[in-house]
Amino acid sequence: MPSEDLATAPSPAYPGAQGIPYFTPAANPGAALNPDAEGTPTLFRPIKIRDVTLKNRVIVAPMCMFSAESNPASPAIGALTDFHIAHLGHFAYKGASLVFTEALAVQANGRISPNDAGLWQEGTESEQFKGLKRVVDFVHSQGGKLGVQLHHAGRKASTVAPPMAFSKGVRSLKADEGVFGWPKDVVGPSGGEENKWEPGDVAYWTPRELTVAEIEEIVKAFAKSAETAIKAGVDVIEIHAAHGYLLHEFVSPVTNHRTDKYGGSFENRTRILREVALAIREVIPEGTPLFLRVSATEWIEGQLDAEKYGSWDLDANIQLLKYLPEIGVDLLDVSSGGNHKDQKFHFFTDYQTELAAKLRKEIKAAGAKTLVGAVGFITQPEAAAEIVQGADEEGSEPKADAVLIGRQFLREPEWVLNAAKKLGVEVHAPMQIGRLAWS
Repeated sequence: MPSEDLATAPSPAYPGAQGIPYFTPAANPGAALNPDAEGTPTLFRPIKIRDVTLKNRVIVAPMCMFSAESNPASPAIGALTDFHIAHLGHFAYKGASLVFTEALAVQANGRISPNDAGLWQEGTESEQFKGLKRVVDFVHSQGGKLGVQLHHAGRKASTVAPPMAFSKGVRSLKADEGVFGWPKDVVGPSGGEENKWEPGDVAYWTPRELTVAEIEEIVKAFAKSAETAIKAGVDVIEIHAAHGYLLHEFVSPVTNHRTDKYGGSFENRTRILREVALAIREVIPEGTPLFLRVSATEWIEGQLDAEKYGSWDLDANIQLLKYLPEIGVDLLDVSSGGNHKDQKFHFFTDYQTELAAKLRKEIKAAGAKTLVGAVGFITQPEAAAEIVQGADEEGSEPKADAVLIGRQFLREPEWVLNAAKKLGVEVHAPMQIGRLAWS
């Protein structure tokens, strides 16, 4: 046997993972040994969404890393790199069922910063495709699923990466052409100084208003990016319509002052979101799950602009729920805030989980099957388990069907394995380390 084939040679006693050009043991870390056994927490029971089965209910939330090539002259602009394989692959190696990439911009001017990742290049020979595929293949080799979050930053685009801003003592700095920014192509549903995102000590560019033709191109861009992701082997697509980015800006009356078919009424303001979801659903397989991240509230109740224009709040999200089945959304990822300088968060440990629970209750009352994910301040295994399990009282309901955890995974990449130990669940561990650390 030629030496170059030795690394991938099959071994009945020690089988290798498939789909990668090097040897690593086939493994399924984080999966319960007996998921159907009485007493196994729901957190460690599989869940099937369309044709994709997640081995547990723990999902790694999208987290921007600002670590992609920024030079427009480079073919690798916006592409995922070895850094992302190490960063995202480690979560799969330690047992997360579904790992999301950071938000991937569907257009170059849809990045938050020049160092953001993206998926606007077409073709399987593009660096963005190849970078994503390498991450997909590694995550799959560890028994995990990979999801991509597709987004457009809208009026919050063309800023320098946060670490650079923090080094200057501010939360945000505008990125001009000298650092590969695009100050003249920052866009939003509405334009002009009054629509600039500029809270406190941060600085953003003044957006220009998108034309209808440009909106239609953005809808197509979301679909093209989703199609590229599927070709790379991605398992789940998520639409980012939260945190004050473009789609959130459109649905909210506080940032959308248009008078055409994309502004004014609830139906018009949510039109682009519905068009994006339907366009994506058209180009991805029927069995591929589609998630939608929303801000359940903007936290501006009682503020002057909310009184003047209205806001995107819990009632608005409840109104949106009726559209989700018809536009093909399978899971609602419930976050909050990010769209107005006067936002006043009501922080407590499960502040967003309670919002998710209210939306889930409305979904169930309507007889719909849309699942709900909870995100935000979920750090402890017991809390995560209770969110998806519900309390012990008869008739109680879970607050969500899955949990999305972000920063806690940065602090504790082995969160899934530690949670299993704390909750008394026997799970598969990474083959290379066995149960030495979790037995």
